[in-house]
Amino acid sequence: MSFFDSPIGRCEAVKEMVLLDETQQECAHEHDCPPGRECPLDGCFTPVSGVCEEHVALLAKKPARRRASAS
Repeated sequence: MSFFDSPIGRCEAVKEMVLLDETQQECAHEHDCPPGRECPLDGCFTPVSGVCEEHVALLAKKPARRRASAS
């Protein structure tokens, strides 16, 4: 049995469940949201991520995950 106790919410913009224990900017990057998209979960994310500054540079270099098209 496993437990997942991170806060989550359903994002209608990407039609997925998203983690709310990250910043809104981190979520937008992870889900490839275009700049200027109005976030339906605005105000629900944590204001500060748990990522330390050492890892921020590594994450910035990592290419964004691309979703497979549902054809």
